[in-house]
Amino acid sequence: MAPVQLDDVDDQLKNVIQDLFEIQSDVHGYLGPETQQQLMRKISQLSNSLSSLSSTSSTLPTQIPPEIIEYVEDGRNPDIYTREFVELAQKQNQYLKGKSEAFAGFRDVLAQEIVKAMPELKEEVEKRMEGREKMEEIKENGEAKEA
Repeated sequence: MAPVQLDDVDDQLKNVIQDLFEIQSDVHGYLGPETQQQLMRKISQLSNSLSSLSSTSSTLPTQIPPEIIEYVEDGRNPDIYTREFVELAQKQNQYLKGKSEAFAGFRDVLAQEIVKAMPELKEEVEKRMEGREKMEEIKENGEAKEA
């Protein structure tokens, strides 16, 4: 089976809208038993259009998180969910950045204290600190600067 295109679903949605419009027009101009068969035919056509739309759209590759679907089903605005999600991500990023900076500060203090307590390890500590600086340059710039 060929993959379903959004244009196909769009066309089917237009058919459903057209069917609803025709039903509205027929209901507005309802004259009793004379127009009843026509109205029944259009309702049947709407049912077929909705069935076709449902089966076609279910094969579309959509990836909507279930939380958003629940949010909408509860009558809430999905934009609010998105905003809250972004705010939460920003808070977590700030928290992790602070934690990372705290560990970096601890590492530097620990290196200084190791050198004070055990001067014979000074060269080894400096090598480790130089390696750390090169890694930070790579993270920031995407490449190491040559000396």
